[in-house]
Amino acid sequence: MEKFDENDINYQQAKRQVERLRGFYGHLFSYVAVNLLFAYFNYINLKTNESYFEVKNFFTAIFWGIGLLAHALFIFLPRFDFAKRWEEKKIRELMDKNKLE
Repeated sequence: MEKFDENDINYQQAKRQVERLRGFYGHLFSYVAVNLLFAYFNYINLKTNESYFEVKNFFTAIFWGIGLLAHALFIFLPRFDFAKRWEEKKIRELMDKNKLE
């Protein structure tokens, strides 16, 4: 197995991307697990002749799903990664400022 230089910029960027992916997959797993539990508890607590397909049973899945979709956009679509570009710009700015002091 090849040993990587932990100070290498490419290594740091790849490591950061892997951490972001791990965070997204953890978020996805939590979303699926929690919503399956909610679906189960909603189903077993239905009243006689009550339909499961009511909006109240899907609030968590819908709103959390919107957050999960936003998370996926930041991870998988580079043009949505304005936060990363802002971080890099800010790091360069602070490094330049520290050089002047």
